[in-house]
Amino acid sequence: MLRAGALVRLPWGAVGLATLLAVTAVSTDANARGRHHHGVAAENYEPSTASIVVDANSGAVMQASNADSPRHPASLTKIMTLYLLFERLEAGKIKLTTEMQVSPHAAAQAPSKLGLTPGDTIQVETAIRAIVTKSANDVAVIVAEALAGDETEFAKLMTAKAHALGMMHTTYHNASGLPDDVQMTTARDQATLGRAIQDRFPKYYTYFSTRYFAYHGRMIRNHNHLLGNVEGVDGIKTGYIHDSGFNIVTSVRRGNRHIVAVVFGGHTAEARDARMRSMIDNNINVASLKRTAAPIIEGAEAHVKDVKETPAKEKVAVATPASRNNEPALGSTDPIKPNPVKTFAVQVGSVHTASLSPLPSDSRKLMPAPASPVTVTNVMIAKKDAPPQPAAKPANLGVLPARLASASENIPVASVLPEPTATPRGGGWMIQVGAFPEESEAKQRLTAAQEKAKDQLGQAAPFTEKTTKGDKALYRARFAGLDKDQAETACKHLKRDEIPCMLLKN
Repeated sequence: MLRAGALVRLPWGAVGLATLLAVTAVSTDANARGRHHHGVAAENYEPSTASIVVDANSGAVMQASNADSPRHPASLTKIMTLYLLFERLEAGKIKLTTEMQVSPHAAAQAPSKLGLTPGDTIQVETAIRAIVTKSANDVAVIVAEALAGDETEFAKLMTAKAHALGMMHTTYHNASGLPDDVQMTTARDQATLGRAIQDRFPKYYTYFSTRYFAYHGRMIRNHNHLLGNVEGVDGIKTGYIHDSGFNIVTSVRRGNRHIVAVVFGGHTAEARDARMRSMIDNNINVASLKRTAAPIIEGAEAHVKDVKETPAKEKVAVATPASRNNEPALGSTDPIKPNPVKTFAVQVGSVHTASLSPLPSDSRKLMPAPASPVTVTNVMIAKKDAPPQPAAKPANLGVLPARLASASENIPVASVLPEPTATPRGGGWMIQVGAFPEESEAKQRLTAAQEKAKDQLGQAAPFTEKTTKGDKALYRARFAGLDKDQAETACKHLKRDEIPCMLLKN
């Protein structure tokens, strides 16, 4: 335990030249390493992706893809490193002016780093700024050694804290995020941490908004280039190693709305940032205006302290893993029991578009997931060479679209979501409420539209429609079985709720 203002000095062994050479071969500096993935090399670099958007006010998952799949955290690791440091600061066990000593082990870390030498010291506040902006690996290890004696013990504390917060799929093995096969997390866990660190340490969280850091005459820019360039972004952290791709956890506040979003697996920093911008634009305007979610706290504290001391009128949320329930959490991509659905081959043809404003093909504004699971997964896709399907019976399926958007597109099928309870009225028109790179996202949009326009879409038949251009695919979210008046009324209603809508004639 450190005394306030004390100089931290611990014994360290020498590090061999071979270790130094091996360690310096890797890096978590997203921007410095980005140049290795441009051009021809970048074309073949496709790290595994994952993403999630959480409404920080309500706790609802607004959008998710592979949110529970294991990923290497890279420098997102340092969010937890700082969480434990903030905890010590808040408890008064260390001060912002406390000097921490640089060990040979810390100095030997691979870039990105400040380039400190063994025997140097660095103040806690300087260390925070160096981690937030430059993502300095040597400084992360300095913090670990100062708080726990050595990095291995600190990693155990990090893992224990993660599990106490409900991040049950996260394991830390070092304090920096440098490559380690054991060090794993998920997008959902990182979103939990991104929310928790703000709830727990609002005062110290403001360090994550630092855009520039002056150190020994150098001006160091934050690797998070969304700061100052995207409205409302107030932090928090980027990361990169080869096995994870380019990652980011982002917090955005606009007015009373607040979301926390995570992206894993960008093949470049620019691609990662573009994905994050899209997720922000598609979700922030439909996020909750009121804070209804209780703060995320450590589970152990809730059992031994808060249950006894918290007044009855206050509700304390204890983070629990999604796997605790039989059903997947809202926004999860895990399969759930599907309703019967049907798939129909469609003919390529032209579409007549009504006069309402068109929907851009990359529009991805999603609505919060509904309170109860909606079984729209596991939709079968008919192959191009599949035998012709029998004609749909109107009494069971309603009216399906006869043509797709463009004769030039190679589109073999349309996937139909759960059947309507009655025959759709009319039938010459349909509406499109979005087009997405993931079919799961198109289904989420259909569900959101049904929730927002129950009266107008109650008789319509929802379905997804795959379209390909070159090597890229999009899934259109559509409703069929409407006459023109019904389609126009539905679109006007949905647009009032900020869901884009476009009229299409069969």
